[in-house]
Amino acid sequence: MALPVFCADEPKVPLLLSKATNLFKLFLVDVGLLASMYAGDIQIRILNQEQDINFGSVYENIAAQELKAHGFDLYYFNNKKQGEVDFLVEREGEVIPIEIKSGKSYARHAALDHLTENKAYTIKEAYVFRNGNVSIDGKIIYYPIYMLMFLEKTQLAEPLIYNPDFGALM
Repeated sequence: MALPVFCADEPKVPLLLSKATNLFKLFLVDVGLLASMYAGDIQIRILNQEQDINFGSVYENIAAQELKAHGFDLYYFNNKKQGEVDFLVEREGEVIPIEIKSGKSYARHAALDHLTENKAYTIKEAYVFRNGNVSIDGKIIYYPIYMLMFLEKTQLAEPLIYNPDFGALM
């Protein structure tokens, strides 16, 4: 019923080595369940296309579902000095920080800026998923929220099976 997203102490590959098993966030496996748990008739407000709804938690839940469905292990980053980043994923041997924004202040992401500028972490690019078109600002690439469906984990072209040759020992 829930997707655990574990805290990673450092945004370095492999994220599993910096996984804090006692710190995690839980997301529901279905955003419909989340909407049904909200008070204040949010379902009617969504259907009426009301603009004053804070969709932050809904968008983050959608992101957790989509990333998990595409095979990513779910992590987030939280540091008192640098801040919190919604998700960290490993893709093609790199860590990619991901922020999910639902409002108009999508360009404000201090924690993401700290990660991309920190020389101790070799972050080549970071993604912000939000309402709006594709744009690039330095290492940060902004995508529309629906484009989460195109972020897929790279599969190995062939299995890594090594067949040793013990012929020299005979």
